[in-house]
Amino acid sequence: MRQPLVQFTLALLMLCIIGWLFYVGRSLLVPFIIALVLWYIINSVSAALLHTPYIGKYLPKSITIVMALFLIFYALTWVFNIVTVNLQQLAQDAPIYQERLDQVLLTVSEQLKLNDTLTLGDIIPNFSISHAISTGAGLLTTVAGSSSLIIVYVLFLIFEANIIDKKLAALFADSNNAKLAFAIRDEVSRRMLRYVGIKTGVSIATGLCTYALLVTVGLPYAALFAFITFMLNYIPTIGSMIAVIFPSLFSLVYFDTLAPFFIVTFGLVAIQFTIGSIIDPRLMGTSLNISPLVIMLSLSFWGSLWGVIGMVLCVPLMVLVIMICAQFPKSRPIAILLSGNGDVGEPIVHKD
Repeated sequence: MRQPLVQFTLALLMLCIIGWLFYVGRSLLVPFIIALVLWYIINSVSAALLHTPYIGKYLPKSITIVMALFLIFYALTWVFNIVTVNLQQLAQDAPIYQERLDQVLLTVSEQLKLNDTLTLGDIIPNFSISHAISTGAGLLTTVAGSSSLIIVYVLFLIFEANIIDKKLAALFADSNNAKLAFAIRDEVSRRMLRYVGIKTGVSIATGLCTYALLVTVGLPYAALFAFITFMLNYIPTIGSMIAVIFPSLFSLVYFDTLAPFFIVTFGLVAIQFTIGSIIDPRLMGTSLNISPLVIMLSLSFWGSLWGVIGMVLCVPLMVLVIMICAQFPKSRPIAILLSGNGDVGEPIVHKD
């Protein structure tokens, strides 16, 4: 009876220590996790270039990696500059929009004959436009400050990819264990590559549709809201809700009539529902087999450790944990509990 209790206590203590290390070492771990995600995206783009009709079969993989690297970093730099300009302009205009929003809420309170004036805090607790802009600017500053470290990590991941097999083989004296490690590594990489590739493509499509809708309506800062939608699409459940709320509230205070507000709101809801609830699950298939409760707990856990970046990365991290735990008999029950339907597939250890 004591032995299971001691093991449980040690496991809980180890979990607390790991969580503390994640929190203390977030300045080093977060750039590495971002670099790892970028590395998977680079491999996805490289694979797409290799399958390009007519010319793909003539391109060496090393050339497609270099092309994907430059393409992604050029795109990120271009988006970062646009978002920075929009965010700076929005910060200057924030007091004007805050005043107009307060006036709209005052009008609504008078029409509803409320005793107390309705405020933004009643709709979204502990929220203010200035604070949201400051949070966004702080996030961009953090990522920009770590960009050099992220680039170094990405380059080392690319260079190490060619010799990692030799290092991994050297870790095992038994060739069968080495083959098992390679098989698990390949399966995890394949599924993570699929997840990151599909999720990034879906997020880009959601951001572009959002941009097209806002530009059509005539709402300013469409590029900024599209980028926010792209990032929030990685955050499960609440990400899509926030992506709808921000542009809708802004359209409410920017336009003098309610028609654009309803167009933006219902248009964004339609985009999120169509892409997030129909297209995304069909493309993802069984790659994302996580319990909704586990997703919310993971969202809170990684958000408290690493902030907004932790919330963005929580699902890929949980997918990775489930895939690895499912391969070993002792940790397989953990994968089953974390999964959405209990089906985590046959472990590779049982395959010939």
